Amino acid sequence: MAPSQPKSGLFVGINKGHVVTKRELAPRPSDRKGKGTKRVHFVRNLIREVAGFAPYEKRITELLKVGKDKRALKVAKRKLGTHKRAKKKREEMSGVLRKMRSAAGGAADKKK
Repeated sequence: MAPSQPKSGLFVGINKGHVVTKRELAPRPSDRKGKGTKRVHFVRNLIREVAGFAPYEKRITELLKVGKDKRALKVAKRKLGTHKRAKKKREEMSGVLRKMRSAAGGAADKKK
């Protein structure tokens, strides 16, 4: 959306309307919805470390390893219900794979 022009004070024309000063509103609690805190992030990582991956997540990672991104998306969509959630899960699992590869690469460098 284009930035709005200041009101002219006239009731006709492009910038019609009464001239007012905009007030800065305090942030509402609903604006923070969905924003994870440090604690939540820590707890989720801890649970993932202890419990590991669900079977369908393991299957998605296997499909991503062999380059079947589209099939991985279909599996995720079937399990999670929506295309948007499936795309997010596929990205999450590919990120996990990337981390595993970089960790394995770092371990191989230390061996030498």
